[in-house]
Amino acid sequence: MIASLENIVLEKGSSFYIGIFQDNLEKSTWHYHNKYEISFITEGSGKRIVADSIEEFHPGDLIFIGKKLPHVWIADKDTSTPSGRTLETVYLQFADDVLPSELLALPEFENVKRALRLAERGMKIVGDTLNEVSRIMLQLPYMKHFERVINFYNIMDIIGKSESVELLTSEEYLKKRFTTSSKRIAMIHEYLMNNYKEEIDLEKLAELVSLAKGSLCRLFKAEMGCTIFEYLNKIKVDYACNLLMDEDHSVVDVSFDSGFNNLSHFNKQFKKQTKLTPSQYRKQFRNLQ
Repeated sequence: MIASLENIVLEKGSSFYIGIFQDNLEKSTWHYHNKYEISFITEGSGKRIVADSIEEFHPGDLIFIGKKLPHVWIADKDTSTPSGRTLETVYLQFADDVLPSELLALPEFENVKRALRLAERGMKIVGDTLNEVSRIMLQLPYMKHFERVINFYNIMDIIGKSESVELLTSEEYLKKRFTTSSKRIAMIHEYLMNNYKEEIDLEKLAELVSLAKGSLCRLFKAEMGCTIFEYLNKIKVDYACNLLMDEDHSVVDVSFDSGFNNLSHFNKQFKKQTKLTPSQYRKQFRNLQ
């Protein structure tokens, strides 16, 4: 069945997406979204970063990521796959509306609630649960809409009652991750997270949140205690810290992969935020292992 996956077109159900994600090395970016995501790797290998977790990934991996957990799959540069792609996954994305609170209050959904709680830290699903869930995942694209929903609930129940899961991110990360009660600040944060490699146009960003440029800058500084571009550099440096944990990435590669356009600026911003140079940070991490 895996060999025929490339012929499937991404479809949207009434409450969730199920489809095939195909990517190449140069397209992978650090990002997050407001949906839960279950991904089953069918092709490719490399490094997977989820918040403050970095691990290798291989075909057969099954990962469940909660909302607003930044993540990226970085494929090996010399990956050779039958299709020529560096990464292919069968994935399932869903939002809160597919599991409303009234449904989760039912005793039959106790395992589903547990699965959602665990997903807040991201998890790798292993053992018998991996085999059971991946089998259903590979069948989902071929199912009719109602059958998909029933099997989606089945997947969530299986994950929630399983002990064959490995949590990815640390509890410390959850305590310090971004939160806000302002919808505008949340929109700005999400835009910066998903466009950190691009030139940020304040006019465009102001239009996104229906503010004048001056009002946007004042609001952000008052809410976050820094300018938009200072916050953007923090996002880039946070990602660079994860990349530096991987010895296969040179400091120059980390600089450009994290959105800095030159090494000197990267070194300056990195040391400003961490009090260490990138090389010192990498050495410190190595000594902790």
